[in-house]
Amino acid sequence: MDALDRDEKRLEELGYKQELKRDWGLIHNFGISFSIISVVTGVITLFQYGLVTGGPGVMSVGWIVVSFFTMFIATSMAEIVSAIPTSGGPYFWAAMLAPEKHAPFASWITGWFNLLGQVAVTTGISFGLAGLISTTSTVLNPDYVPTPGKTIGIYAAVLTSHGLVNSFGVHILRYLNNTSIVLHSLGVFCLIVAILAKAPTHQSATFVFSTFNDGTGTDGVGWSMRASPAYVAVCGVLLTQYTITGFDASAHLSEETHKASWSAPLGVIMSVGVSTVFGFFVLLGLLFSIQDFDNTVGSAYGQPVLQILVDIFGPDGAVVLMCLVMLCVWHCGLFSMTSNSRMMFAFSRDHALPPFFHKVDARFKSPIRTVWLAAFLSFCLALPSLGSSVAFAAATSIATIGLYISYGIPILISAIYHDTFRKGPFDLKQFSRPVAFIGSTYVGFIVIVFCLPTANPVTSQTVNYTPVAVGIIALWVGASWLLWAHKWFKGPIRQIEAEQQGINISEPGELEAAEKKGDASS
Repeated sequence: MDALDRDEKRLEELGYKQELKRDWGLIHNFGISFSIISVVTGVITLFQYGLVTGGPGVMSVGWIVVSFFTMFIATSMAEIVSAIPTSGGPYFWAAMLAPEKHAPFASWITGWFNLLGQVAVTTGISFGLAGLISTTSTVLNPDYVPTPGKTIGIYAAVLTSHGLVNSFGVHILRYLNNTSIVLHSLGVFCLIVAILAKAPTHQSATFVFSTFNDGTGTDGVGWSMRASPAYVAVCGVLLTQYTITGFDASAHLSEETHKASWSAPLGVIMSVGVSTVFGFFVLLGLLFSIQDFDNTVGSAYGQPVLQILVDIFGPDGAVVLMCLVMLCVWHCGLFSMTSNSRMMFAFSRDHALPPFFHKVDARFKSPIRTVWLAAFLSFCLALPSLGSSVAFAAATSIATIGLYISYGIPILISAIYHDTFRKGPFDLKQFSRPVAFIGSTYVGFIVIVFCLPTANPVTSQTVNYTPVAVGIIALWVGASWLLWAHKWFKGPIRQIEAEQQGINISEPGELEAAEKKGDASS
């Protein structure tokens, strides 16, 4: 039996038929997560946030601390995806790992939080790109004035480009993935080396690792004075935590990956490990190359990394290098939408979303309908930016919380019900439960911290609306389950068993009716 047959047999054991084209290898699977993590995207788009919410010391030391705990989450996720390699990812894991009685609800809540996180991370990446395009345009064209309306327009164009490319299927994405890996590795490495080599002066290690800055007070009184420096520091680690997010993409693409039980978990581990080391290099390169801290924080461009480049390379050189950065961010957003659409496809396949979205294009082997659903929802999530000065930070917080809740639930379930966890080839053995408990506890910490306000005083313009968005999803999940979803949502369905018995699983209610008659089992 060749690798492709074994992959399809394993998928069949989990209850699904092969629908998506299995076209990816380990390097491509790793590349997707590596591209979505995209350290250059997270670091550069949240660099301003980091400088004012803790400063260089929190950014550098925070990177080390956050990366350490995130690896616990990634390692537990790798063990789970090795055992359950389907495009459903976390919501499917929750159902498979939980006791049968609680499996549907575990799947329901995990899936919706994963969907929220997927949409928000696409928003954060692509809206961040729109902001970079808008601010970079002012360097050589001082008459151009960026406005929220113009940025939203650019954002719509970015999402449209991602939707169009994703609609052509996995073949073109594979080639773009190779390009993305080169850009995010060799391209970004050369960029940081050039910055370090060209910079007229360099900051000291003391500045980079111990300088604390509190710019959270719009009236001069920041949270370090109103609360404590520790409050500012824990809020400031959002830069790192948001950056190292999205590595579940390796799971979402496991149905399209050769030798998925090994390639998918290794893709998760490799993407986090490589991104941790490489991202630290990028962060330190930028911090050491700051020429004037006050001028960088208060840059007329509104983008400190752009200011660093202008100070070192001049306006023309800065624009050229920012184009490289924006090309990396564009690829990151592209593959974020890829992962997003695959998750929605799997969720609709199990009837959590309308069956209209459970459709794979016959020609391109791509879930085109969920591609454009992802684009639409991501656009809607950015609309508060028209009236909020902290909308981007809120979008990144929502992405981080949504995704990590969906990571944490199946990890916690695997630790609680460890005796029934059927392992795959990637097995942590006696370290499995301790690693899972540490990872899930850290997720709880993340959820609390990133709901806190980060600007003082809190007004309608500066309020962190993350708790609102997360609360709406939590309310929706709970209310919908109690009122109607518990009556029909059974979690991930067994398509092959149902279809073999002549059940039309594309018709909502058919499987459930058959189950009541004893003709099929979930």
